Amino acid sequence: MEAKLLIPGCVLLGLVAVFTRLFFWLVIEPRRIREILKRQGIDGPPGRILLGNIPEIKRAREEADKSPVKHPNPPLTHDASAVFSFFDQWRKQYGRLFRFALGNMQVIYVTDPDLVKEVTTCMSLDLGRPAYQQKELGPLLGQGVLTSNGTHWARQRKIMAPELYMEKVKGMLDLITQSSIAHVNSWKQKFEGGGKFIDIRVDEDMKKFSGDIISKACFGSSYALGQEIFLKLGDLQNIISTKTLNVGVPGLRYLPTESNRKMWALEKEISSLILKVVRERQDAGKEMDLLQILVESAKASENMSVKELDQFIVDNCRNIYLAGFETSAVAAAWCLMLLGAHPEWQTRAREEVLEVCNGQIPDLQMLRKMKLLNMVIQETMRLYPAAHTIGREALTDMKLGNLFVPKGVNLWTMVVMLHTDPTLWGPDALEFKPQRFENGISGACKNPNSYVPFGFGQRVCIGQHLAMLELKMLFALILSNFSWSLSPEYVHSPALTIIIKPKHGILIRLQKL
Repeated sequence: MEAKLLIPGCVLLGLVAVFTRLFFWLVIEPRRIREILKRQGIDGPPGRILLGNIPEIKRAREEADKSPVKHPNPPLTHDASAVFSFFDQWRKQYGRLFRFALGNMQVIYVTDPDLVKEVTTCMSLDLGRPAYQQKELGPLLGQGVLTSNGTHWARQRKIMAPELYMEKVKGMLDLITQSSIAHVNSWKQKFEGGGKFIDIRVDEDMKKFSGDIISKACFGSSYALGQEIFLKLGDLQNIISTKTLNVGVPGLRYLPTESNRKMWALEKEISSLILKVVRERQDAGKEMDLLQILVESAKASENMSVKELDQFIVDNCRNIYLAGFETSAVAAAWCLMLLGAHPEWQTRAREEVLEVCNGQIPDLQMLRKMKLLNMVIQETMRLYPAAHTIGREALTDMKLGNLFVPKGVNLWTMVVMLHTDPTLWGPDALEFKPQRFENGISGACKNPNSYVPFGFGQRVCIGQHLAMLELKMLFALILSNFSWSLSPEYVHSPALTIIIKPKHGILIRLQKL
């Protein structure tokens, strides 16, 4: 009899313990953190239990989506930060430094130049990538170099970074040139039926170009399989983009919803395809493309088990996709839009390219001489940075300048707002003016630490040299062969996903020179 009574008692105690733990995690701890921040003068909007400020953010984003800008009436503006209108409202109400919540995750909004400098120059491994990126973006990014922390991150970067230094990227120039020529020729073929001009939606073309380079660089003769992998990664990214605001809501990623099931299935397929490439190479012999170099470097530098090596390969192939494929394609599309909207700069950049190349295919030395083109690309990445938000998490209690940051708090630097802050860039911050970079970044901005298109600090993007070389070669060849303007049907509507993309695509009117 006593034993029978004891069982319900144990169950009750267990339920009380679970409830107490959840109450502490969802209510007490977030409240404690908010009080610590408030004592330092950091306040923010009140949030709901479980959801935080997610409902307000979703409402603001839905309102922004209803307001596309038709070109050319009214005039095209370059305010991609409009997708973050809720942050602008909170900044006016709570100041340049405020906090908000996604679920039970507490976030400090950081655009104050002094604090940005503290974050960008912090070399401590205790200020790492947010844990939610591994948890919520795990199917897309795994625990690769973009999301990992501590010694695991340091080990991966040590292996990967040397393979993307400028000296190594130079060896990819022929590959980049071939892909650029193939792309230009595909556009020329569109004029074979006659016609003075054609309208092109360039987004898919830019993806094909960028995917062509990354697939060949990573997968070599397994290029077709590489393209299949990238297509599936694109599908996976689209699913995950719909979930980004829910990152702080506990438990959602475990529910067997339709989107979660699709996500899990794609993750398995992608992992299997990547490992299939590796296994086939082991049987056929070595092929020294980027993937094989990374495999050999990992084997030589660390005592990895077979399972660890497989995970390293899968995770970092997925990371290369996001960092090297999608972002380069979107940057190229935005650059076409800006030069189409600003014909005077298109003309100046073309004149420079024609003078430097003198009818030849550009080589590395020629590309280095294209200062105006470099300024155009820099200004494009200022107005439409691929990484719209750079997040860091205090992995332990720590101080940044005069700010005490409790363990678990995220610091978000909103890059697109930092890049268009009039106090840093002047009253023309929302205008396309490449000449601001005539004397470099230090001459363009009052605080050079506030220009971060490739991230910052020790975690700056290791693929930045490859991205810049791709863009310069592609635009040197496009400018040599075509002129273009924005189509009258173009609708300007930057959309917030994992990166800032043109919601309705970039539609240009192309004319062969």
